[in-house]
Amino acid sequence: MDDEEMKETLVDYMGRGFLDNIIALFRQDATVYRFIAGMLGSDNIRVRLGATALVEELIKEHGQELQASVPGLIGLLQHENPTIRGDAALVLGIIKDKAAERALQECLKDENPGVREAARDALSEMGS
Repeated sequence: MDDEEMKETLVDYMGRGFLDNIIALFRQDATVYRFIAGMLGSDNIRVRLGATALVEELIKEHGQELQASVPGLIGLLQHENPTIRGDAALVLGIIKDKAAERALQECLKDENPGVREAARDALSEMGS
């Protein structure tokens, strides 16, 4: 299965509510962490909520592996949809990787107040 097929499969399964199965997959296979941004960038709110719940579940035991998702999440801070930008900021705050700090600071200038608030919260979580 190539990367695009894997992303589509994860989005599809998350959209169907298979969060527990996806959590089990992520616990078993560290190579899938890079697909979190693809799930969080979905137009389907159920997929985005599931991706956030996935990160919240994995952060305690798999914080190191979650760092593989940070570049993609930083990219989502430029998404045209302000909800997705805000969700990305929220998830980056959960992960607390300092590599996202500069991008989150740029979000403090976002035209959308919800994105600015999510970025402030994320920076606060990171101790910035």
